[in-house]
Amino acid sequence: MKHQPDGSHSSTRPRSGEALRSRAAALRAASAAAALALLALTACSGGEADPASAGASASPSPSPAPTRATGKRDELTVVDTAHIPGLKEQTSTEKLEGGVEAELSYPRIPKAGPFADRLAEITEQEARDFAGVEKGAKSYSVDWQVSAAGGNVLGVRLIQREKDDDGERTGYSTYWYNTESGRTSYSTELLAGQRQLEKFDRMVKKRLKDTGSVDTASLHPIAELYDSIGFNPDGDMVVEFDEGEIAPAKKGRVRAVVPKKQVEPLLSPFGQRAQKAAVTVTPEFAIDTAASAPKDGPPEGSVPGTFATAGDDVDCHDPDSKCIALTFDDGPGARTPELLDALAEHDAKATFFLTGGPVREHPETVRREYAEGHELANHTVHHPDLTSLGHDAVAEELETVTELVRRETGYSMDLMRPPYGATDGGVAEVTEKLGQAQILWSIDTNDWRDHDAGLVSDRAVERARPGSIVLMHDIHGTTVDAVPEILKRLSDKGYTMVTVSQLLGETEPGRKYLNGHPKQPEASPSAGPSD
Repeated sequence: MKHQPDGSHSSTRPRSGEALRSRAAALRAASAAAALALLALTACSGGEADPASAGASASPSPSPAPTRATGKRDELTVVDTAHIPGLKEQTSTEKLEGGVEAELSYPRIPKAGPFADRLAEITEQEARDFAGVEKGAKSYSVDWQVSAAGGNVLGVRLIQREKDDDGERTGYSTYWYNTESGRTSYSTELLAGQRQLEKFDRMVKKRLKDTGSVDTASLHPIAELYDSIGFNPDGDMVVEFDEGEIAPAKKGRVRAVVPKKQVEPLLSPFGQRAQKAAVTVTPEFAIDTAASAPKDGPPEGSVPGTFATAGDDVDCHDPDSKCIALTFDDGPGARTPELLDALAEHDAKATFFLTGGPVREHPETVRREYAEGHELANHTVHHPDLTSLGHDAVAEELETVTELVRRETGYSMDLMRPPYGATDGGVAEVTEKLGQAQILWSIDTNDWRDHDAGLVSDRAVERARPGSIVLMHDIHGTTVDAVPEILKRLSDKGYTMVTVSQLLGETEPGRKYLNGHPKQPEASPSAGPSD
């Protein structure tokens, strides 16, 4: 854990010690009662005498047999921690930005150290993001339940409580651990791939569409939304959403249950193992020593619900390629969904440089942009001239948007655009520390000045060159009107519309980029009042 120097502390203790001891006692009592019942049954049936009672050597008592899990149909299974010898709770208390009080807890299970360490990283990051973006943030806490412990699988459900001036909201996320590989998995990795997640998303929407309060249009197949998935005692898949995420917060937690028969064809091999572990109670669960040497590392394939910012459909570094990057600043706007429709129709990708207020106003559009494979990038909270600010103020402008977008999509942005194209050595120094490259442009459509769809379209197309980065703004209706024509004309000229990251390849934090083709000289951008 990371700790603050202001007296915050961390402790490792048995989770609810008295409760754990009472549950263990209850289990021992139940086992004793079962043994007495068995003896009584043997005596009544007239069976042969127990060899041990006749003086024979008794064999060691076998471990208790696994039993079926119990619980509610619309809830993830919960494992009694008395079944996990040696489990302890790790707790830390910290003072975060703005004096926000945070108390973070998660389980530490013998021979599953990498899992506990990863949960620590996750809870810390999410606490910092909350403190950094929520106005009037007061407190943040994380509690937990073990949802599965069997075979070589662990599942831990985290319960996050956020309190600010608007009240208190509860969120949920469930992480899964493969004790053989030592790797922590997102909930979406219970599914075999992105196609399976998209099919699961359709099933969930179908079950939620008649609830009235749920906005299924704001639900997209991304990992951040589907971050709490598990199983009920029957093996059905249960997904739950945070309060206020896809329905008004006052409606509370939203969840959906997809029957076992429908979900089993969608499961990954790990998901199949997790399902089996969740529906079975394994007394005295322990990680096998032979399987306890963690290897860790990335998944073999991509994580369902997370998306690469650079596709592999075209090599933009080929001198003969005709890649072009369309970029949109200051959004999302009210009509950005129409722009997304046009991009989808032409199988085109774009990069959206997002601003703080619009992200708060249209979070569902930000999720859609990410879900449809477009690139999200940083354009500050308040759109200031960064060269007029000190280092700390520049960092705050950028960090806040990064945190906002991460809370909505799970994606951490690595590109930014300085408003008005105004940058200097100080801005470069801050962006380098934040791991974000500076992206300017080589074609300015001046759509902020000339609200004429035909004129905007002509400027974007007639000035196009392989490797161009085109500047537009999706907050202007005339720009949205121009996009279908731009896409058609560029396609007719043989251009492929790609994200900035696909155009440029790997970028260097802090460095300034104006275009992405070796044959095209870099041009100085013309700054405008809304760039």
